Amino acid sequence: MKTPKGPLFAAGKLLLVLLGNTLYALAIALFVLPSGLITGGTTGLGLVAQHLLGLPLSAFVGLFNAAMFVVGLCLLGKVFALTTAVSSFYFPLVLEVFQRQFQGVRLTSDPLLAAVCSGLLIGVGIGVVIRAGASTGGMDIPPLVLQKKFRVPVSVSMYAFDCTILLLQALFSQTEQVLYGLMLVLTYTLTLNKVMVVGSGQTQLKVVSKRYQEISQAILSQVDRGTTLLKSRGGFGQEEGYTVLTVVSARELPRLTRLVTAIDPEAFMVVSQVNEVRGRGFTRPKRDGEKPHG
Repeated sequence: MKTPKGPLFAAGKLLLVLLGNTLYALAIALFVLPSGLITGGTTGLGLVAQHLLGLPLSAFVGLFNAAMFVVGLCLLGKVFALTTAVSSFYFPLVLEVFQRQFQGVRLTSDPLLAAVCSGLLIGVGIGVVIRAGASTGGMDIPPLVLQKKFRVPVSVSMYAFDCTILLLQALFSQTEQVLYGLMLVLTYTLTLNKVMVVGSGQTQLKVVSKRYQEISQAILSQVDRGTTLLKSRGGFGQEEGYTVLTVVSARELPRLTRLVTAIDPEAFMVVSQVNEVRGRGFTRPKRDGEKPHG
């Protein structure tokens, strides 16, 4: 079975791209600009180029975004490039609208609060766009390339790039501006990391029991989750057996623990959270008649 990718699917992705860019622009218009905050990304890099090389900010941003668009087209595919092009045109437009709409509006005079609020909005906005398979353009593209080619998490590389850009701006900015900028970047990086894994986290359960066969079969038949039997040996009695490993959603966990306890009240269970699970039964649909993998 294949995941549907018709017009409704494409429209849904487009709406997410527009929503993410809207949140990003809202953060800039309501918090970053009124508070005079500095940040990373293409704009921050442009400020560095303007100060050190005398290049006009708008010219640098335009050329850099064009170059990153070509990189994204070559390395990340045409669909990615198309949705990124939407961001490239829509973001400046909606930002201009918000700047006019909220001109003179300042929700807070506390730069720390402005940094945190803008970081939350920017993190959610960028995360929504990236999860839709696109980017906001510019400095969002190198982290996505690193993720695809070298499996470097987007949030980690984005944080490294932005901090480097902020430190470069320290050459001509006040120390407090740089510190608030670092707070902004840290906030939206942590938020982005949470958004990227939301909905994909699962719960892992390991069960040590002499009645491992019964427990494994019960999980397969009654919970409809797959299991893996890991050969194990007890540290005290040196008894050999198998540990049952399975992965379930948080809402399935109470039912599963009751099931295991009913079969073996003395069963030893270890429960842990996992950030992401990939494979059939989770990110890929099961084949007809196939049991999910644990």
